[in-house]
Amino acid sequence: MSQVNVPVVRNILQANERIAAANRKRFEDAGIYALNLMSSPGAGKTSLLERTIEKLAGHVRMAVIEGDLQTSQDAERIQRKGVQAVQINTDGGCHLDGNMVQIAMDALDLGNLDLLIIENVGNLVCPAEFNLGEHDKIVILSVTEGDDKPSKYPAMFQQSSVLLINKIDLLPYIECDVEKIRRDARRLNAHQEVFEVSCRTGEGLDAWYAWLEEHVRDHRKR
Repeated sequence: MSQVNVPVVRNILQANERIAAANRKRFEDAGIYALNLMSSPGAGKTSLLERTIEKLAGHVRMAVIEGDLQTSQDAERIQRKGVQAVQINTDGGCHLDGNMVQIAMDALDLGNLDLLIIENVGNLVCPAEFNLGEHDKIVILSVTEGDDKPSKYPAMFQQSSVLLINKIDLLPYIECDVEKIRRDARRLNAHQEVFEVSCRTGEGLDAWYAWLEEHVRDHRKR
């Protein structure tokens, strides 16, 4: 059986790591704290961003890079909140990579930013494999997706600094064991922060805002 795909994949990942390292240096030089926000489609990434922008307005200078297969709908939603936003359309690609982010950064005023959030393509597999140069990975899991996702997609949860369990306002109407999600996620990553939130009602979001503001402040001190 041919193994030619193995070195091809390895070479792609190695090339991406070089670009991601350059992105990271660019973030550091500009004093920007960068996050890679990941989830399945519809888990609530853009809703979380809208809420976060509203909360941080006036004291954290923020921009967003939006990744999606097609359309600019999410970037338009973010721009309506009054922050810089750049849309990346992957034309069918299941994740963002370092080169895409590097190009998108050229459209941002990096010297006027404290925080950059990169909203990755909706997917629980590929985005975890590609470093973008970010400081932390964040994963959102909606309770409507079920409580088996950490065990089915371990890489995403192993690598993420924060897990946001979203749509908890729907728990009375569905079968989902939040404690199982917590246990399975912590088994994969004992240091992962876990927040139970509802982007619709705002429940639990204050803890997320506090975590984010603390990390932005810490990054400013470097």
